[in-house]
Amino acid sequence: MSKMINLTVDGIEVQVPEGTAIISAAKKAGKNIPTLCYHPDLPATANCGVCVVEIEKSPLKRACCTPVWEGMNVTTNSHKLRELRKTLVELTLSNHDVVCPTCVQNGKCELQDLAYHLGIQASDLPSLLEKKPIDYSSPSIVRDPNKCINCGRCITVCAQTQTVFALTLDGRGFETMVTTSFDRGMANSPCVNCGQCTVYCPVGALREQTHIDSVWDALLDPDKYVIVQEAPAVRATLGEEFGMNPEEVTVGKMYAALRSMGFDRVFDTNFTADLTIMEEGMELINRVVTGGKLPVITSCSPGWIKFMETYFPCVAENVSTCKSPQQMFGTMIKTYFAEKEGIDPSKIVSVSIMPCTAKKFEAQRPEMRDSGFQDVDYVLTTRELIRMIEEAGLDFKNLPDEKADNLMGEYTGAATIFGATGGVMEAAVRTAYFVLAGKEMADLNLTPFRGMAGIKEANLVVPLKDGGELPLHVAVAHGLGNARKLMERVVAGEVFHFIEIMACPGGCVGGGGQPFGSSIADRARRGQSLYKEDAAAVKRTSHSNSEVMKAYADFLGEPNSHKAHQLLHTNYFERSKVTGDCVKAVTHKH
Repeated sequence: MSKMINLTVDGIEVQVPEGTAIISAAKKAGKNIPTLCYHPDLPATANCGVCVVEIEKSPLKRACCTPVWEGMNVTTNSHKLRELRKTLVELTLSNHDVVCPTCVQNGKCELQDLAYHLGIQASDLPSLLEKKPIDYSSPSIVRDPNKCINCGRCITVCAQTQTVFALTLDGRGFETMVTTSFDRGMANSPCVNCGQCTVYCPVGALREQTHIDSVWDALLDPDKYVIVQEAPAVRATLGEEFGMNPEEVTVGKMYAALRSMGFDRVFDTNFTADLTIMEEGMELINRVVTGGKLPVITSCSPGWIKFMETYFPCVAENVSTCKSPQQMFGTMIKTYFAEKEGIDPSKIVSVSIMPCTAKKFEAQRPEMRDSGFQDVDYVLTTRELIRMIEEAGLDFKNLPDEKADNLMGEYTGAATIFGATGGVMEAAVRTAYFVLAGKEMADLNLTPFRGMAGIKEANLVVPLKDGGELPLHVAVAHGLGNARKLMERVVAGEVFHFIEIMACPGGCVGGGGQPFGSSIADRARRGQSLYKEDAAAVKRTSHSNSEVMKAYADFLGEPNSHKAHQLLHTNYFERSKVTGDCVKAVTHKH
């Protein structure tokens, strides 16, 4: 048990465990110390100095990185501290591109908030900014060095949480800047497009490549037939952005908003999440039964896929050849749907709404054209959808609940939990158990796969129809740092049968396209809302989705059929760590 430390913060006595930083002790005392570089999810870097506090009989200290000591007497606000903080923020603003009205982070910018609370007028400050080129090289992420304040959060999350090391500091003193190795651009770095840097950036210096104008152009073009799909994690986030109960999913209002915006058909990515389970579950069963390559590793997360191609191409043959639900949906829209509805697929514009910036990269991969066209034309993040809803003037909170369109709109609880870490594993086990045992599981709630532990493992025993048993050692990892640890164990020879990996901490609910500033606590809460929807669902297993079964009966044949492999499976590449370019194919679809 940690030793407890007694201290005083602005005259308030508090007791906290030894090793606690002043900033956390102050919070317990009800005092929020101003910060700019600090984020509670990340190790403190002490770069900005804004959190400086006075300590009796001691020099000024930075609250984010200074541990408390017995009898410490802290002052968090004084004339001296206020003037010092104002000076630090004014220096930051003088080298910042102050274009708040047009910045995507306007209203959620931590620098903007801090300047307001300190009473700083940016228009009164001299500008020392020397404009630098904006990096548009990545298909997913824009890096604007003119807005960067060198807080270091992006570097920290990229290196320590994701272990990708795409970003670095270059230069000295006032010339210091966040950039990529040799300043070659995001596309020519090890960046896997996960977008965690955009979520943690406090000022909009890192943001998604936007497709908003392209989608509006398609919606307003009478010759285009525009179809939309939405990932499960999106519905767990929209409500909190529009002042609703953050613990509720808003799927009905999401459908209503999209229909009001002019989409010709409103379907749901959850449909192909169920389809993915049918394909991936059967792939797992086939490999286990026939002695195929194990473990089977999930392929739903494009950030993880590029990470694997870059750092662990040796496990590529273990990765499921299934496309992600987004890409399966894109292919099915321009084949199955087009055939059923008699619509020329060249006139279809397929739009996906994702919590993920890496999905923009995935949609543009050259192998994602099995429909004969680019399977998914445009990818919008949750942030982009929110801006479009606001631009359309929709009162989201008071929209009536509507349903998705038929044919590719039905989904089960198993599909919903795809958005949370462990959800794909849980959904796959539910269906694999049914196929192998010939009956449903007595309890569909597989709690060992739930929660925010970085790596979760379980040993399952599945009864077989013939009376035997099949033992399965399975694991779940979220966040690429945890994925790296798990892959190192696989490479070392540790035996697993099935592994789920999601690139982003928390899974898709914590994706790089989710609202700016999403914390680990936000991600955990969103995941719980998806499990809540699953628990209330009438159908909770992917094999009970009647529209998926109809798609097999009318079009695909059966799971893992030749046609299914042609349309729903793909291949991966080994990539150079330096450039991110494809080097050679390392595994192919069947």
